[in-house]
Amino acid sequence: MIKIAIYGKGGIGKSTITSNLSAAFAMRGKKVIQIGCDPKADSTGNLLSGKPIEPIMNYLREHDADPASLDEISARGFGNVLCIETGGPTPGLGCAGRGIISTFNLLDEMELMEKEQPDVVLFDVLGDVVCGGFAAPIREGFANRVLIVTSGEKMALYAAGNINSAVENFKDRGYASVEGIILNRRNVEDEREKVEAFAEKNRLSIVADIPRDPAFQTAEDAGKTIVELAPESPLARNFFDLADRLLSEEAAGEFEESAIHPGKLSDCGCL
Repeated sequence: MIKIAIYGKGGIGKSTITSNLSAAFAMRGKKVIQIGCDPKADSTGNLLSGKPIEPIMNYLREHDADPASLDEISARGFGNVLCIETGGPTPGLGCAGRGIISTFNLLDEMELMEKEQPDVVLFDVLGDVVCGGFAAPIREGFANRVLIVTSGEKMALYAAGNINSAVENFKDRGYASVEGIILNRRNVEDEREKVEAFAEKNRLSIVADIPRDPAFQTAEDAGKTIVELAPESPLARNFFDLADRLLSEEAAGEFEESAIHPGKLSDCGCL
C-alpha cells in the first residue's frame, strides 16, 4: 500500500496537487483514499464536482456521538476515490492539531484501512505549522512517505524547510521519509533554480514540475481535476507520470512499511 502525506505552505496548491494525483492513481485502476487534514476542509472538492462533504469534526460536534457508518463521514468521488475531511474546531476555540488526532483515532476504531483495503492513501496536510497534530500522519505510521509542495517563493521554501526538518527529526524512529519535492510554479524569477538549490541543499529530488496554467482554475470552476477534465492534456500527464513513478517504486519494494503501526493517539504536543 502506498501511503503518502503531502505537505506544504497554506495556499501553495496542495489540494489541487493531491486531488489530481488521486485521480491519476484512480485512472490507473487503483483504489484510492484521500484524507484532507486541514481545518478548511477543502481538499476533496475537485473530486466531488465541487460538492463539500461534512467534515468529521463538524459531525462529532453536531451529533455528540460517533458515526454509525463510514457513509456518514465520507463520499465517493471521481474514479471512486473515497473522500474524507477532518475539518477543525470551532474558530477561536480548540486546537486543529487535536482535531486531526481525534479524526485518526475515529478512523482507526472504524477499521477504515482494514475494511477498504486501499492501494493508495493520500493525506493532504497543512504545513505552515508542523506541530504534533499536523505531524500525526508521519509520526504515527499512517504515512510512510512525504511529498513537499513548494514554489520558488521565499515563504513557500521556508515552510518546505520546516517540514523537511520535522520529518528529519523523526528519522531515527523509523517514521516516514521525504520522497521528494513537487514544484508547483508561481512564475517567480529564477524559480526552477531556487527550488533546485533548496532540493540540493536538503539532498532531495524534484519529482514533479507543475506549470502555472489557467486550466487549473477552469477545472476548479467546474468542480473537477485536470485529470478528469482533460486526461490527454500535457498538464494531466504530469500527474500520471508522478503516479507511475510512485507505483513503480512501490512495485520495486522501495516503499517500506513503517516500523510502527497506527494506534490510539493521545496528544498533539500543543500547549
